This record gives sequence, structure tokens and C-alpha cells, in this order.
Amino acid sequence: MSDNPQTTTDLIYQLEDRPPATESFFAALQHVLASLIGIMTPPLIITGALGLNIEDSAFIISMSLFISGVATFIQAKRIGPVGSGLLSVQGTSFAFLGPIIGAALVLKGETNVETALATLFGVIIAGSFIEMFLSRFLHLAKKIITPVVTGVVVTLIGLTLIKVGLVAMGGGFYVMTKVPDAFASLQNLGIAFLVLAVILFFNMSKNPLLRMSSIVIGLAVGYAVASALGMIDFSKLNNLHWFSMPQPFKYGLDFSWAAFLPIAIIYLITAVESIGDLTATSMLSGQPVKGKTYMQRIKGGVLADGINSAIAGIFCTFPNTTFSQNNGVIQLTGVASRYVAFFIAGIFVLLGLSPVLAGVFRIMPEPVLGGATILMFGTVAVAGIRILATQHLGARETLIIAVSLGIGIGVTMVPDILKNIAPPEIKNVLTSGITAGGLSAILLSIVLPHRKSKTEQDNEN
Repeated sequence: MSDNPQTTTDLIYQLEDRPPATESFFAALQHVLASLIGIMTPPLIITGALGLNIEDSAFIISMSLFISGVATFIQAKRIGPVGSGLLSVQGTSFAFLGPIIGAALVLKGETNVETALATLFGVIIAGSFIEMFLSRFLHLAKKIITPVVTGVVVTLIGLTLIKVGLVAMGGGFYVMTKVPDAFASLQNLGIAFLVLAVILFFNMSKNPLLRMSSIVIGLAVGYAVASALGMIDFSKLNNLHWFSMPQPFKYGLDFSWAAFLPIAIIYLITAVESIGDLTATSMLSGQPVKGKTYMQRIKGGVLADGINSAIAGIFCTFPNTTFSQNNGVIQLTGVASRYVAFFIAGIFVLLGLSPVLAGVFRIMPEPVLGGATILMFGTVAVAGIRILATQHLGARETLIIAVSLGIGIGVTMVPDILKNIAPPEIKNVLTSGITAGGLSAILLSIVLPHRKSKTEQDNEN
């Protein structure tokens, strides 16, 4: 494939076109609606698991939206070598959810909440440099982080997060541990399955807009029903401000090696995921997907991922990555102009400056969120399976997948398997199914000999 842009007849506005402001705004609004819940869900789950008060939760959720706006601008603007220069939306990554929750709960048990948050954000900033460094050597990294390794890790991310979704359906981590009698009540499960049913109904619609908005509609219905049942306390919003300025390093800065390693591994994997998202965006935008221009875009995009995650840690929120939802919006609207991203960025920044908006989402009952996340996390697992399905799975690949999934799911189900053979620091790292399975996949990919197929041998002869 040449380095020339691909012919894309379906596009109304090409990458460098500047649509009128009105058209740009409405195109941007569709990207925002498609990405909004995905951006807010990770901080909603993490702050809920930590049991943070409404003020701290609203601040962190607001910063997730604010940083998504800043990060989207950087990604589309392309400042020097930083950014892809594509209409690529940035948002809070689901991939880090498991390791961050695991580390947060351990840290919370050992110290106070503020120190736990300071440690998490310190680890997030430190880990971001791994992705920045990796972006300069993507051609070498792809020899180690192969599609099989990526597929295994993405599958494990989805499978290990399903427990998080189920806990949310039952009422959340706080209810499960502090009020066990109320956990998994008929009311909680009824709300969760109602949300899931509404999402599935609208997701099957022939109307593209309804399909894209299915999660928003499902959450809105669940929120309304939960409010009618008296499950939402709106008085918690009374102390929140309508407008608040960002505060870098609000909780201070700390570090923990035990929390760092699982997150560092996810930074490696999310870089590979970003390559896939950016490649799809480049193709849909009529841009090359091979050659010098393409590689510059990919390296710039992954570098921006790392820098944006560092900025996220500085402003007290969680790692950012490229979203895939915007690719569907580009197809739907026919608008691939990167200048639309500046409108998207502006909307997210404005939304992020309102703690009240974040608070409205924070007081959402966990079962409402759980009904949506159980589907989201299952979809992540399916995405990993799809990656694996695109590969030739010989004996070597089958062994890598089997051992890695077995270890990853195994330690998730039975975390005490390491209690007698590993010190607490190593145990805390390896009881993450994503870390244990991901490390297994990487090591086996390096160690197991690659046997050439009969076709490859015949071609050499």
C-alpha cells in the first residue's frame, strides 16, 4: 500500500477541511455523546470503590472530562511530534481499571484515602513515561507485544472486570462490605437488568443515532426509575459549586512499586490498542495506513497518549487513551475534519469545570451503572477474542493463550494461591489477573521457539 491518502468518497469533510461552526458543533456533539459515559465510568467506579465523599468524587470525575478535552486538543492539533493530527477523541482508559482498583483498595487499607490517591496519581505519572519512551520504538516493540499478547491481555481486561460490573449490579463494593444484607437485593438487581434491557433494545435499533446513544438512554431510564424509588439523595449536591477551577496535585504525590508494575504493563498494552484505534481513524479519514506519514502519525499519537496520561495524573485523574467510539461517528456523519476535535475539546473542558454535573453522575446508584458496565466489560473481552481470531493460531500460539488465560483467570479467582510463596509486595502485583496473564504471555512469546509453517519453509527453499 502506498504512502498516499486513501480514496474515501463517503466523506463530506476531509481531514484538513474546516466545516462551518454550526456543522462542526453538531458533529462534535455526537462525538461527545458517544464518548461521555465511557470517559466518566472509570472514575465513577474507582471513586465508588474507594468510598470517596461527593466533593472528592465530583472533583475527580470533573477532571476526567476536563483532561479529556485538553488531551483531545493535543491529539488533533499535533504540536511538533506530539499528536496524530487526526479526529481522535481521548478519554479515560478502561484498561487500567482493574489494577487501579486493586491498588487503591490495598493502599486504602494501609493508609488514609488522601495518601492512597497521591500514590495512585504518582504511579500514573511515572508509568506514562513508559508509553512515551515506547512511542519512539514502536517498530521494535511490536516484535514483543504481538497481536497474540495484545489479544490475551485485552481479553483478560474484559473478563477480570466482569466481577466489577457484577458487584456494581448488586450495589457496589461499599454496600457489599459495609451493608451486606442490602447487597444484591431484588431492587438493585431489578434496576440493573432494566438498564441492561433498555441498552440492548436500543442497540438493536436500525437508527444509527439510537444505537450510538443506547447506553446514555439506558442510564437515563435507570436514573429516572431509581429516583422515583427514592434511591437517589439529591441533597448531596447542595455543597457543590457550579464552577470550579482545576487544581494540580490536589492530593499530593507519592509512589509505590507494588502499584506501579501492574499499571506499567497496561501502559505497554494500551499503546498497542491505540495503534489499532489510530489506524482505523486514519483509514476512515482517507489517510495512509502504511508508510512514513502513517508511522509519524502513529508515533505522535502514542506519544500524545503518554503525555496526556501524565497530565491526567497531575490534575488528579486517571490515564487517557484514544477512544474507538469516534470512528463510528466519523462513518455516521461523514466528517473527518480534525478541526471538529477542537469543538469536542471545548465542550469537554466546559463540562469538566462544573462539579455539579459530575455530582449528578456520582450520586447515580451503583446498580444503574452496573447494568451498563456489565455489557461494556463483556464487549472488551469480545474485542480481545476478535484480535486473537485474526491470527493464525498454531501450537505455539495456542500454548501462549492457554497458559496466559489460565494463570490470569486463575489468580483472579483464587488470589491466595501465592500467599505462602511470595512476599506481600509481589503477591499484590501478581494477584492482578491482567498482570499475571500479561507477563505470562510476554515471557512465553519471547521464550517459546517460533516454528515456521510448512508454507514458510517451502517459500525459503
